[in-house]
Amino acid sequence: MVRFGGASTRTGRAEGGTEPVRSRERFLEGGPVEAGVRTPISSSWERCRSLGLSPDGSDLPFREDFDTEARIIRAALPVLDRLQYRFAGSQMNICVADASGTVLLRRFGEPSLARSLPPIQRVPGFVFAEQFAGTNGIGLALAERQLIRVYGAEHFAERAQQSACRALPVRDPLSGRIEGVLCFGYPRTFDDPALATVIRKAARAIERRLLRHSSARERALLREYLDTEAEAAVGRHHTVGLDELALGQHSRDRAVLVEKATELISRAQRAAVHVPLSDGRRVTLLCRPMTGAGGVEGLAIEAVLPGPPPRHPLLVPRQTDESPLFPAEPAASRAAPPSGAVAVTASGRAATGGSGVTCLGAEDGHPAFAPPSRGLLLVGEPEVARHALAARRRLELLSEASTRIGTTLDVRRTALELAETAVPQLADYVTIDLPEAVLRGAESADPHGDLRRAVVHGIRDDCPFHPVGKQVDYGPTTPQLRCLTRGEPVLEPDLKAAAGWLAHDPEHTRELLTRVHSLIAVPLVARGVVLGVAAFYRGRDPAPFGDDDRSLAQELASRAALSIDNARRYTRERTMVLALQRSLLPHGLPEQDAVEVAHCYLPAESDVGGDWYDVIPLSGTRVGLMVGDVVGHGMLSAATMGRLRTAARSFAELDFPPDEVLIHLDNLVGRLDREDPAADEADIIGATCLYAVYDPTTQRCTMARAGHPPPAVVRPDGTVSFPELPAGPPLGLGGLPFEAVETDLPEGSQLVLYTDGLIEDRHRDVDDVLDQLREALAHPEHTPEEACQVVLHSVAPAHPHDDIALLVARTHALDPDRIAAWDLRPDPAVVADVRALAMRQLADWGLDEAAFAAELILSELVTNAIRHGSGPVRVRLLHDRALICEVSDTSNTAPHLRRAASTDEGGRGLFLVAQLAQSWGTRYLPQGKVIWAECGLDGL
Repeated sequence: MVRFGGASTRTGRAEGGTEPVRSRERFLEGGPVEAGVRTPISSSWERCRSLGLSPDGSDLPFREDFDTEARIIRAALPVLDRLQYRFAGSQMNICVADASGTVLLRRFGEPSLARSLPPIQRVPGFVFAEQFAGTNGIGLALAERQLIRVYGAEHFAERAQQSACRALPVRDPLSGRIEGVLCFGYPRTFDDPALATVIRKAARAIERRLLRHSSARERALLREYLDTEAEAAVGRHHTVGLDELALGQHSRDRAVLVEKATELISRAQRAAVHVPLSDGRRVTLLCRPMTGAGGVEGLAIEAVLPGPPPRHPLLVPRQTDESPLFPAEPAASRAAPPSGAVAVTASGRAATGGSGVTCLGAEDGHPAFAPPSRGLLLVGEPEVARHALAARRRLELLSEASTRIGTTLDVRRTALELAETAVPQLADYVTIDLPEAVLRGAESADPHGDLRRAVVHGIRDDCPFHPVGKQVDYGPTTPQLRCLTRGEPVLEPDLKAAAGWLAHDPEHTRELLTRVHSLIAVPLVARGVVLGVAAFYRGRDPAPFGDDDRSLAQELASRAALSIDNARRYTRERTMVLALQRSLLPHGLPEQDAVEVAHCYLPAESDVGGDWYDVIPLSGTRVGLMVGDVVGHGMLSAATMGRLRTAARSFAELDFPPDEVLIHLDNLVGRLDREDPAADEADIIGATCLYAVYDPTTQRCTMARAGHPPPAVVRPDGTVSFPELPAGPPLGLGGLPFEAVETDLPEGSQLVLYTDGLIEDRHRDVDDVLDQLREALAHPEHTPEEACQVVLHSVAPAHPHDDIALLVARTHALDPDRIAAWDLRPDPAVVADVRALAMRQLADWGLDEAAFAAELILSELVTNAIRHGSGPVRVRLLHDRALICEVSDTSNTAPHLRRAASTDEGGRGLFLVAQLAQSWGTRYLPQGKVIWAECGLDGL
């Protein structure tokens, strides 16, 4: 015998100190449960309060109608006798209760202890369920469905304050259903951690005896069948093993036959069904009810195969092994055939697996009595067969879940896939609540209080659950919040008895009870992060959820949680990259009159890439239009896009022609590759680009591209064309030239620039897409904004795998009346004439107030061109948003602004120009240059 309570007594006293007592007193006074109270105890206290229980109550229900021959009693009797001997002389009391909390058996280490109990508790029959007795070992073990320890002040009842107990559910090894509870009760000073090991071993011993009892029932059925067959064998064919009967059948055929036979047994009805085999033959399964010794009721499934019998049929043995079919440890832990039946094998020996299945077959060497035409396939009980089918379907559901859950990287879609997988195989309704932060891709700071309904899915659409999008608040005793707090699933087999769930929202729960009756709440936890809660409801099936269902729901939720977390992380990263991408793209359109522009950017569904576009005002009322695409996706591509766009804009604003802009970008990309020490051959930066410059004074457009799709040009008459531009190599290859092409664009034409995501798709031919684009653009009456929308709706892929950047520009022409130009001979004497001509032109335009600045600017620019330039000099005035003064000559020398010393006689001209003009600069031509300056007209 083993004694407990020695060294561990100090621990027991410490845990039973004043703090738990104070926590309980504050709770009974109406305060909240404090943080130091263990979660199962705090949840039980909350339920007791919601039930209106009094800690001073002593009356417990008593049942006289309990079954004294119940399986749990017969299985537990010898185990309790051994425990009584083990704890003889101690103050230990041991009891076994059924699944409703009714105490069926009781033993005492010291028999005199019984006299200290109330009379109602001295004999079996009193009920110790939580809803009657408050927080206690038996009631809490049934509520939590696991090993429970209740110590001292953790008890709800006053009478139990000096006691401690440990309780553990006892399960049927075949079905997993809780058959009862084994409970140890003892004084607080007797507490010892080793008691947990003792109670687990004792519970396993009871479960093994339950398993042997099931095996005996199956052997009785098998014996009855063989005896019946032996009596009927005279004068007709004899039953043989199925393997011999269906000689040569595929192993998959046998699995189909066994599954169908198990289904027939579960129905508990006489029936005959035809099952096709892979070779074209059909097997007829006959279901025959039978009763074995001791009144065991079951069914036998025989297989009848038409056609000629085998040459050497073998006899099913009459012998039945009477020795136990189960070892000391439960055979449920070993692999076994489908439960609830006796199956036929080639060996001919009985082989019962832990799930309660006996396999039989023909015994080699037995003589044949008659050519066989039928064979025994399965013998078993309907209840066990139903558990076998349920177990098989659970495995099939898990296999299905591996392919159905997580097909996308969308948080809501993944949550819906979990619900669609569970309905109707596991549950009739599923609701999933996720924090708002998780839906955005972040981690929730308060996953318990920031829940929103993300999914409602079920067999019907009229169940009164909170709608999708509604914020959901759960009380502390609800199964959903309890499972989130513990990180474990919570099972409520009977919602009508779930006090915490009922008390949270009585009106709503009352309405739900008309549709559902059982609930499993499972937390969605992945990598230690709480992502939300899934609730599985059963309503149509009258059977309540069990522990196997809870395990299955937890497995499904775990798989879904990992997929949801992957989707959440992807959403977060995609949101970050998209935010970076959008911050690097233009936030608005610059003010200019050369073109009317509309643009749009559509990120890829899978990831964000490096597409960009830009509209760049240039000197001389011109405008630059650019689109580009960095190879790849993700943060690196977005960051590289930002660098290239910034550089491209800088090169363009320097008034480089399009081909030179591409040359500078090509050099930059190559330098970025060389300067990145972490890059390898697979990480080489690549990009494509198309750059066009439109001049409204000449209505001509100059374009160049580097590996980019050519633009579309829509003429005013609706004709759509794709100009033949030299493709040029993608940026970054280096060493290859780019070529620019000029084309006329009459006023009202549309220039459409786009990236390859618009036209390239692995499911579509590029030529067909270009035809669609041509058809979509053949409407010159559309505004650029309307053209963008039409192209996106009719040409863009429904699920783009690459980014799409689209830029549509409708051209305008500068009114010739707003252009004045004069050709001058290189003579200083003409400077005065130019001033006079300019003053008259400004007067005609009504710009007299700008005359002073324009006169000084033109004088300085013309004088410099004559003095330092060469060839003919040309002066041009442009009246646009600003007054633009241009002076060109054939020289390539560039003026430089410098600060003249006080002793210098010259060098102050450009300084004056810079002070008088809003901006000024130099633009190089194929032959010569243009010096320009803009004068603001805001005050005019």
